[in-house]
Amino acid sequence: MNKSALYKLSYGLYVITSRKEGRFNGQIANTVFQVTSDPPTLAVSINKSNYTFECISSCRQFVVSILAETAPMPMIGTFGFKCGRNFDKLDGIAVRTGITGLPIVIDHCAAFIEAEVTHEFDCGTHTIFLGRILDAGILDPAAEPMTYAYYHKVKGGKAPKSAPTYQAPAPQPPGPAAQAPRYVCSVCGYVYDPALGDPEGKINPGTSFAELPADWVCPVCGAGKDRFTPEG
Repeated sequence: MNKSALYKLSYGLYVITSRKEGRFNGQIANTVFQVTSDPPTLAVSINKSNYTFECISSCRQFVVSILAETAPMPMIGTFGFKCGRNFDKLDGIAVRTGITGLPIVIDHCAAFIEAEVTHEFDCGTHTIFLGRILDAGILDPAAEPMTYAYYHKVKGGKAPKSAPTYQAPAPQPPGPAAQAPRYVCSVCGYVYDPALGDPEGKINPGTSFAELPADWVCPVCGAGKDRFTPEG
């Protein structure tokens, strides 16, 4: 089976927020889709090991904030690669309260959808929550929603191991001896490629890993240089 065919499916990138015992949490999800228009219903796939799964299971409601292409990698890393059990992911993030009482992320988001869980389906490592849409709205009419393809090809992002679309990276053939080596983040899988640099971190193309400032961190999850290892 060639699992690369699955990459041809279309996905977006979303922040899913919910709550448990009065505490709010959010995570990145790429599997959100409309199921019916009457009644308006959508579904979201959440890993059972994620704290957001506990939150949705507890309060039976969730909000989908649709990320825009302008969303910076540190923001995506916060929601996608940090654990809400011991970290407040919403700290410093602009939100507003929806009719569910849940936070709607308005920073770098194009639109939002609030939903109430009506059914759930056990899918092994994940659960699909089916939600009746209670409210929805546009946050930024000019914003372009970020597709999963854009996240990978333009942002250089990776899928966490808890994502339904995660695939272990294939071994890369060694490059020319003179080419500066690429380094991989052991936390989130981000690959620092000297040929590309880190534009969002103001690191110019052609900067080797050794030349990066000592305080440089992974643009996805915020891990320090000491958490990187040479690729291969």
